[in-house]
Amino acid sequence: MTYLSAIAAEIRDELPADLVPAEDAEELMLLYALLATAVGVGVTSQHVHDAWVAWMTIRGQHHESMVPYDSLSAEVQREDEPFADAIRRVAMRVHSS
Repeated sequence: MTYLSAIAAEIRDELPADLVPAEDAEELMLLYALLATAVGVGVTSQHVHDAWVAWMTIRGQHHESMVPYDSLSAEVQREDEPFADAIRRVAMRVHSS
């Protein structure tokens, strides 16, 4: 297991189970781990959204929310908050060690 895989597992553990995608979640969590290491506690919902769009693109998927963050409704933007919160919690631990 790499250090990013370990961070990804921590992020996954911080999330409610019903928010973790059923398929290919490992790849999404790796992108979130990258955010935790590269951006740290400054991670925003927009960062989360951009990582999700990248993940969906890699998977060859399409979704109506695959637009710039500012084009999303406030309600849809709020859906990224639990992920940003989880990444920030893990980033605090990673950057304090």
